[in-house]
Amino acid sequence: MRPMVDLALYEPDIPGNAGALMRLAACTATVLHIIGPAGFQMSDTVLRRAGMDYIELASVYRHLDWKAFEQWRRSENRRLILLSTKAGQSYLDFAFLPGDLLVLGRESAGAPLRVREAADAAITIPMAPGARSLNVAIAGAMALGEALRQVGQPGQGSHRS
Repeated sequence: MRPMVDLALYEPDIPGNAGALMRLAACTATVLHIIGPAGFQMSDTVLRRAGMDYIELASVYRHLDWKAFEQWRRSENRRLILLSTKAGQSYLDFAFLPGDLLVLGRESAGAPLRVREAADAAITIPMAPGARSLNVAIAGAMALGEALRQVGQPGQGSHRS
């Protein structure tokens, strides 16, 4: 069975955001991929504290680095969709597919060139003039919500209207 949609967090800086995304993954029955190295200690204790009791429910895969993640992704033939403030296409106008991987850049620096070049598509969340960016966990939740609406959540039919 093809996976629904997964989230991938590239070299996260803030354990609280990783924890919020773990909670999101647990509550939506999706998978969170954490691509190292992280800007914080990736110990089970730190992740447990950040993810609270949801870490037990979340499917979290840790990838040593970008190269390891890319090898895995290509072996699985998964499409990489980058969320970026620099993209021109709104996530609301994008056609998500089952198996898509939504990748979120670092909180401090976004996604580097190698991630942008590897992406099959780049999407953005439209914001008010003068706004720089959303919190990475909020952006991930918004994009994942739309993707799941389009492809259908696990155990449910499609929600496309």
